[in-house]
Amino acid sequence: MRFLVTGVKGQLGYDIVRELKSRGYTDILEFDKDDMDLTKEDEVRTKILETKPDVVFHCAAYTAVDNAEDNAELARMVNVLGTKYLSEVTSEIGAKIIYISTDYVFDGEKPYGETYDVDDPVNPTSIYGKTKLDGEIEAKKNPKHFVVRTSWVFGINGNNFIKTMLKLSETRDEINVVSDQFGSPTYTVDLARLLVDLAETEKYGTYHANNEGYTSWDEFAREIFKVFNKNMKVNSIKTENYPTKAKRPKNSCLSKECLDREGFKRLPSWQSAVERYKKEMEEL
Repeated sequence: MRFLVTGVKGQLGYDIVRELKSRGYTDILEFDKDDMDLTKEDEVRTKILETKPDVVFHCAAYTAVDNAEDNAELARMVNVLGTKYLSEVTSEIGAKIIYISTDYVFDGEKPYGETYDVDDPVNPTSIYGKTKLDGEIEAKKNPKHFVVRTSWVFGINGNNFIKTMLKLSETRDEINVVSDQFGSPTYTVDLARLLVDLAETEKYGTYHANNEGYTSWDEFAREIFKVFNKNMKVNSIKTENYPTKAKRPKNSCLSKECLDREGFKRLPSWQSAVERYKKEMEEL
C-alpha cells in the first residue's frame, strides 16, 4: 500500500510515519504545507492524482485554538476546505481518508463522570471546534473514511503541555493550572499505532481515541512533575480565573466503547504514556 501523511512536521504525523516504517511499509509520502498547500484546490488535486495513495492520514490542521478566534477564515480554509479537497479527490481514486478530529466538537457541558460517545450530539463553542466539525462532515463524504477524535495530544516532535510545564519548571517553583477541565492526555506514539491499525481495515466510521483514564489539567501537571522529578508546586484554579479567547470544553472525556465494538485494542493508560514519553525524551 502507498500511504500519504499530511502534517508530517507535527507531533502525530511524525509518529505515524515512524509507525508505518516499523511495520515494514516503505511507500510513504511525507507531506507538509511546503509540499501541498491545502487551501489550493488545484494543488491538492494535482498532488493526489499524481501520487495516487491508497490511504491518506490527514493530520495537518489549523490548531491554534485561541488564534482561530481572530483568524476564522484561515482556520476554515485549512480545516474545512483543505479537508473537502482531500476528501473529494481521495474518493475519486478510491483511497481511504483518516481525518484527525478533536474533543472540541463537543460543548463539554456534560457533568464530570459522564463521557461523550461517538453518536452524542455535537455542539462546538469555538471557531477551532466548529471548523474541525465541518471538516468531519467533509471527510465523511468519502465512503472510505475514518474520523478519529482525540484530545490533549503530546509527542516528541512538537510543542505540547508537557514540554511547556517542563520549560516553566526551569524558572519557577510554582504554577497555576486549571482544575475544572477534564479529559484524557494522548501520546502520539500510542495514537499512531491505533491509526495504522484502522488503516489496515475497512471498518470505516467515527472513533474516539486517546489514552485510558481521565484527569484534570492540574492533576496532569502534578503527574508530569512527579515523573520528571521536578520540585514544582501546582496551584489549582478555576477556568474563570484563567480567561482565554476561545471557550474550552470543561468535560472532554470521550468514551472509547467504539473501539471495543469494532475489535480494536484501547490505548494504554495516560500515566504509563507519560512514563514512556520521559524515556523517549531521554533517548534523544
